[in-house]
Amino acid sequence: MKGLVVVMIVLAMVQIMAEPTRAITCGQVDACLVPCMSYLVGGGNPQPACCDGVKNLKGMASTTADKRAACTCVKAAANRYPNIKDDVAQSLPAKCGVQMDIPVSKTTNCDA
Repeated sequence: MKGLVVVMIVLAMVQIMAEPTRAITCGQVDACLVPCMSYLVGGGNPQPACCDGVKNLKGMASTTADKRAACTCVKAAANRYPNIKDDVAQSLPAKCGVQMDIPVSKTTNCDA
């Protein structure tokens, strides 16, 4: 009986370790950037909640797959809102003091 329990625990651990990580979702990206909308359409200085979202986004996008997924989501979101200023969007990470590997732009190539 003890042997069966040990085998089941080992199998459960293998399943957990073998499960592939899931890429970041557009819902997560959107939630991070929603507080930035007033800045993205009007410029000026981003609110602290916006910069917190940018920092959270950077933290969530740690793998190459996550970065590509986040880039695609950011690009899609930027294209949904025609009044977002592309130059302002591109300056967002710097304004928040965050160095990001994810471009914030309507025109970026996320596969590069």
